[in-house]
Amino acid sequence: MSAALACHRRNPKRRRDAPDHALPPSSKQPLMAHAGAGAAEPSSSASASASGADGASAAAAPPPSPREAHFFVRATDSKTIAMHAGWDDTIGAVLDHLGACGYGRDLRLLYAGRQLAPEATLAELRLPQDSTLHLAARLRSTQHPHAWQLAAHIAATAAGAESGAASVPAAAFSLDELVKDFILRAHRANLGLFRQDRGAAGEDRATGDHAAEYLDIFLQAGAALALVRLYLSKSAFRSYAESAIKCFIATDSSSLPMDVLVLTAPVLLEFCRLLSMAAGKKELLYRSCRRSLASVLSTGPRLPPTMNSPTRLIEQILPFACETVDVVLEGLASMSMMVSPIDLDEFSNFFKVMCQQARHWISGEGWMPRNLYSRESERGNTWMWRFYNMSMDMLKRLDECLKRLEMDLSLSSDSIGVTEGQTIWAARSHILVVLTELDFISAIYEEVGHNLQLVLMAHRAPLNALVRCSKRNERLHWLVKHKNLLCFEARRNLVFMMLPEGKDDFGELHEMLIDRSHLLDESFNYIAQARHSELRGGLFMEFKNEEATGPGVLREWFCLVCQALFSPKQVLFSPCPEDKRRFYLNETSAVDPLHLKYFTFAGRIIGLALMHKVQVGIVLDRTLFLHLAGRSITLEDISVADPVKYASCKRILEMNAAEIDDLYLTFSRGAHELGTRETIDLCPGGQDISVNIRNREQYIDLLIKNTFVDSISAQLTHFTQGFTDILVNPDRRKEFFECLDLEDLDRLLGGSNDTINLQDWKSHTQYNGYKEKDRLITWFWKAVERMSMEQQRQLLFFWTSVKYLPSDGFGGLSSKLYIYKTSDSPDRLPSSQTCFYRLCLPPYTSLKMMENQLQKITQEHVSCSFGTW
Repeated sequence: MSAALACHRRNPKRRRDAPDHALPPSSKQPLMAHAGAGAAEPSSSASASASGADGASAAAAPPPSPREAHFFVRATDSKTIAMHAGWDDTIGAVLDHLGACGYGRDLRLLYAGRQLAPEATLAELRLPQDSTLHLAARLRSTQHPHAWQLAAHIAATAAGAESGAASVPAAAFSLDELVKDFILRAHRANLGLFRQDRGAAGEDRATGDHAAEYLDIFLQAGAALALVRLYLSKSAFRSYAESAIKCFIATDSSSLPMDVLVLTAPVLLEFCRLLSMAAGKKELLYRSCRRSLASVLSTGPRLPPTMNSPTRLIEQILPFACETVDVVLEGLASMSMMVSPIDLDEFSNFFKVMCQQARHWISGEGWMPRNLYSRESERGNTWMWRFYNMSMDMLKRLDECLKRLEMDLSLSSDSIGVTEGQTIWAARSHILVVLTELDFISAIYEEVGHNLQLVLMAHRAPLNALVRCSKRNERLHWLVKHKNLLCFEARRNLVFMMLPEGKDDFGELHEMLIDRSHLLDESFNYIAQARHSELRGGLFMEFKNEEATGPGVLREWFCLVCQALFSPKQVLFSPCPEDKRRFYLNETSAVDPLHLKYFTFAGRIIGLALMHKVQVGIVLDRTLFLHLAGRSITLEDISVADPVKYASCKRILEMNAAEIDDLYLTFSRGAHELGTRETIDLCPGGQDISVNIRNREQYIDLLIKNTFVDSISAQLTHFTQGFTDILVNPDRRKEFFECLDLEDLDRLLGGSNDTINLQDWKSHTQYNGYKEKDRLITWFWKAVERMSMEQQRQLLFFWTSVKYLPSDGFGGLSSKLYIYKTSDSPDRLPSSQTCFYRLCLPPYTSLKMMENQLQKITQEHVSCSFGTW
C-alpha cells in the first residue's frame, strides 16, 4: 500500500465530510496520530488522526494530494471513516488496513450496490472523489449465504444502535426478533426446509451439522460481539440487546428448539467471555449465560464440532467452573452450610463435562499420570494442576463440613439412628451432591480418590445420616462402592432411589380388577402383559365384587400372589429344605409351557413388592441373589439351597486320592427332565473324564455352575429381566444388588419372621372412642396375648394387610395402628380399614365374646377378605 494511505473516523453527528476520531493504531501498520503539535511523522505506509482518551475531537485530516484518491468508508459500527490512498492501491490493501485497525478480517467493500474486487486498484475502479463505500462482512463460500446475510444484518444493526448515531436502524427495536429468526432458520435448516441454503455436498450430513454451522456463522459475522457491546454501552437500546442475548438461554422450545439448544455452547461461551471481562462476575446476564453454558455442555448429546478438543474445551470453561466452585465453597463455609440448588446444579454441570473431557483426554482408562499435576507442575499452571487443586480444596472444605455435622449429631457412628430433625438432614443433602462430583473426579486423580475414602471413613456417622435422609437422587449410586461404611437404613434408602416412586394420581396408575378365584392367572395377565412404564407408574388394585380399594388391598394382593406364585404346586420355585420361606429356581419348571413367561412375571412381582415397600414373607436363596448381583456362585453359597450336594462336595474335598478313585465319578451329572433321567456333561466329553484328586476342585466348580446357572439359564434370564423391568434405570441392576447383603434383601422383602412383640404392638396403637384403660381394650389385648403366633399374624393381616412386619417392628410401618369404637351390635364381627390401619371394634360385653369374635376373623379365609378399604 502506498505511503499516502490514511484513514480518519468522523462523528456521525457532524456533517458528512467531517472526519471522525481516528481508529486505534494497528500493531501491524502503525498510524500517525495527528492529536496535536509534536506528533510524529508517519513511519509506515498508513497514517490517521486519533483523538485523546477523553474523547476530544481529532485534528482534521491532511488534504489529499492530486495524486491521491479521497473517499469515505461506512464501517460495520455505523461510523464513517475518511480515507485517502494512492490510485495504485488495491481494494484488498484497503481491507487489510481496515482489518489491522480493529475491524477484523473477512471483510468486503461495496459501492453502488456491488462488491468491489479485492485485486482491483482505485484507478481501475475510477471512483469519484469523496465517494462513500460500505464495509460489510464477506459472504464466504458457504452453503448458508442467507445465514451470513442475517448474521451480518444483526451485527450491523447492533453496531448502529451502539454508535449513538442520529439515524438508528429501525431493526434495532426488534433485535430479539432478528435473533429468534436466525435460530428458527438454523432449526429449519436441520429439517431440510431451507434447501436453498444447502449444497449437494451437505445433503447426507448428520442432523445438527447445519445448526452448528449457522451458530458458527453467527459468531464469525461478529453478531455476538456486537450484541454484547450494545448491551454494555449506555445506549437506550441496551435492553434490546439483552433481550436478543437471552434468546440463547430461553427455556421455551418454540423460541429455542432442542436441536439448536444443544449446539449453542460456542455462542454462550463467547457471551460469557465478553461479559465477564467487561461486566464482572456478579452481573445477572453474565451469570445466566454461564449457567446456561454449563447446562448445555452437560446435557447435550454431543458437542459442537468447534469444541471437540478436550484440552481446549477444559481451558475455555475452567475459569467459569472456578467461579462456581468459589460460590459453593463460600456456601459450605457459612454457618448454615447451605448452597442454593441453582448454584449446585451449575457446579455439577461444569464438573460433569470437565470430568468427561479429562477422561477422554487420558483415553478413558486409568488415572492421570501424577507428574502432570504434582506440586512441581504448579509453575506451569496447567489445567491438569488447576483442576486437581480445585478438587482438593473442595474435599478439604467437605471434610470441615462433615466434622461440623458430626458435632451436631447426637448419636455416635455405632448407633446411626436419625429420627429427630430429618428435615434438617435432608436439607443438607447438597453435601452428597458435592461428594458425588468428587467421586467422579477420583476416577481421574488417584489422590482425590484416596483422600475421599479417608474422609468418608472418618465421618461415617454424618455420612449415614445424610444418606438415610436424602431425597431421591439416582446419581448417588457411586456410594455402592462404600457400602461397608453404610448402615442398613442408609443402604435401604439408596436402593429405594433406584426404584420408581409411583404416582399418587389414580389416572396414571395401572389398574387391576382381580377375581379371587382366579388370582394367579388374572394377576399374570395384568402384570406380564403391561408395559414397563405402566408398572413403574404404580398400581391400583380392586377385587371383584368387593368394595375395598386402596393401599391396604394392594398389600393384601401382593402377599396372596406371592404365596400362590412360590407355592411348590406351581413347580416354578423350590423351597430350601431347612428354610421354607427361602426359594431358588426349580430346574424342572419346563413342565409348564408358560414357565418362562411366569418367571418374567415373578421377577416383576418381586420388583413391584420392593417398590411398594410390601413385605411378602418370601425371601430368595443366596444362589439366586448372587445371580441377580452378577456374581459367581461358590460351594459355600449352595449350603442352604442343596445341603446334600454341599455336604457331598465337602467330603470329596476331604478325601484322599484312593477314596476319590473309588467313587468312579466323571465330569457329568444326572438330571430329571419331563419325567426322564438324562446325563449332562459338565464340560465337552465330560463322561469320559474321570474325577481325581488333581481335578476335583474343577469338577466341583463345574458341577455347581451347571446345577445353579447353566441348567436354569433361561429361567434366570427371564426372572432377571422381569425384575430389571421395574428399575428406574435398568443398567443399575447389578449395583442395586451390590448395595445389599442377602440379609438386607431378606429384611426388605420377607420382613420379620420373629414372634410379634405384643408390647411393641400396644405402644404403636392409638384409640378413638375407647381409652387405653377401658375394660374392652383390656379384654382385647388379653385375647391377643392368648393367640398363637399364626393367629396374631392373621389378626394383624386383617387389621392392616401386613402379615410380616418390617425388620424394625411396628415402628417401621408408615403409620400408627388405631382401634375405633363402632355403634354396631355386639353380635357383629370386627371390621377394618386396612389403608388407614384401623380396626373397628363393636362394644363386646365380655372377654369370652371378644375372644370368640376375634377367633373368627383370624381364620385365613376370613382375614383375607373382610376389610373395608
